Amino acid sequence: MSDYNGGSELFSSYEADFNIAFAEAAQKIEQLPELATEPRKASARAAQRALDEADEIVGQMSIELQNISSGSRAKVNARLRGYRSDLDRAKRELKRASEQADRNELFSGRGRIGQNGPSMDDISQDQRQQLLSGTDRLEVSSQRLRDSQRLANETEAIGANILTDLRGQREQIVNSRNVLMEADTHVDKSMRTLRGMARRYTVLFSIVKMSNGLIILEWLQTD
Repeated sequence: MSDYNGGSELFSSYEADFNIAFAEAAQKIEQLPELATEPRKASARAAQRALDEADEIVGQMSIELQNISSGSRAKVNARLRGYRSDLDRAKRELKRASEQADRNELFSGRGRIGQNGPSMDDISQDQRQQLLSGTDRLEVSSQRLRDSQRLANETEAIGANILTDLRGQREQIVNSRNVLMEADTHVDKSMRTLRGMARRYTVLFSIVKMSNGLIILEWLQTD
């Protein structure tokens, strides 16, 4: 997988998804103090879903981080820590904003549906919009899971190929060692043969010298 912005293309895709989900959650949180009871609850739920989605994306980033080259991993990991910090801060802000809005409502008497609040049609429309948004997020999450599964399958296939290559190399090494051992055996046999021939040559040379000596001695005695 090629490097992209200091990480990988898949990691950058997760970053884009995180920014979208986080921006949506931040917008919903910012609107909470100005909303009546039911819209505020709906907005808080939408913000929580967006934060949950962002949290899930951070988990996918953590997995993808292991596939990034060691030279870029430290830089990318720093960005990931920043995302986690932003996410934790947004969760605290959501809780604080919801609690503050509840306290304000308790003392101001807001939240009635009718005169000062939204109509039932508005609430129903908001709920339908939330359902459609939840369906879209589910599809995005499913796609990320499919991408992770594909990456895991590719990694498994690469690992299997590496193991096959290693087994083949091991067999070659074993065969080479056997050939060397067999060659050593032939060399030993050849050396023994050569030493035997050298001994026979020495004995034969001694015999020839003795024969020549006897011949010369006999010739001298004849004279």
